[in-house]
Amino acid sequence: MTDAQIIDLLGRPAKVAKICGVSVQAVCQWRNNNAIPAAPLMMIAATIEKETNGKVSRKKLFPNNWHLIWPELFIP
Repeated sequence: MTDAQIIDLLGRPAKVAKICGVSVQAVCQWRNNNAIPAAPLMMIAATIEKETNGKVSRKKLFPNNWHLIWPELFIP
């Protein structure tokens, strides 16, 4: 799933902007560039996981450091 598709899935730029506390224009730029910056992506990652029924998980979005961001997901 692309970043643009993620923004569309979550309800378009206005909703994502509200969740992330940024302008709609910023989200439109992320969508046009197909690149959500890491910090806002962390803010919406759990919502993405929920909305995709786990198809796009936090572990997939942050494969190298998910366990540092969400230690509760780590199962040894």
